[in-house]
Amino acid sequence: MDESKKAAIDRRYARMAQIWAENSYCVRRKVGALVVKDNMIISDGYNGTPTGFENICEDENNVSKPYVLHAEANAITKLARSSNSSDGATLYVTASPCIECAKLIIQSGIKRVIYTEQYRLTDGVDLLKRAGIEVEYMDLNSEK
Repeated sequence: MDESKKAAIDRRYARMAQIWAENSYCVRRKVGALVVKDNMIISDGYNGTPTGFENICEDENNVSKPYVLHAEANAITKLARSSNSSDGATLYVTASPCIECAKLIIQSGIKRVIYTEQYRLTDGVDLLKRAGIEVEYMDLNSEK
């Protein structure tokens, strides 16, 4: 596949992750993630509370509850309950991964991460790069 077609497909999946983030009940920040392999979405996730918990992510002080799952963690753990393998897949996520999600990404065999919003901490992205995972920031507001 030529680079322009690959970039166009990456942009589409990144926009889809942004739309998927709208499913989040979190108020402070809505994050979406898609895991794609062989041009198929094999998993999805958004940040929120675990299954069976109330859909309220923040406490009375507007601080995220400690048990809120990140979008990447939701997508990866959903894969664990399926027959799909993330080995060699690409993760599209609307915020750069934290260090905890980076560890899950590494262990899951995901080989590429495309993210659309820079987070103030870079330790997750740094760890992914150290592990040899291709990491790319994509600005969806640019013309390209």
